[in-house]
Amino acid sequence: MAQKPMTKTQLVAALAEKTDSDKASVNRMLDALSEVVSAEMAAGGAVTLPGLGKFACRERPARMVRNPATGEQMQKPADRVAKVTIAKALKDVING
Repeated sequence: MAQKPMTKTQLVAALAEKTDSDKASVNRMLDALSEVVSAEMAAGGAVTLPGLGKFACRERPARMVRNPATGEQMQKPADRVAKVTIAKALKDVING
């Protein structure tokens, strides 16, 4: 049976316990990390979190897509998407 994902509150509590810090400072640090990664990716860059993976922004060209409800073909403009590449260390922990 699938386990529920860890919430931000649970993550903050676990990190505070691991680092012997208070929850408020861990929460601020987690928010700052999120802001830095988001800003870098919005600028088209990438961020590597050692042991976890690489977060990058990828360009997708304009393309033809089909509406599944009507079958109508339409042009979708170019856009950017987030791409996450999992680190080998994390893969080894999961599989091993």
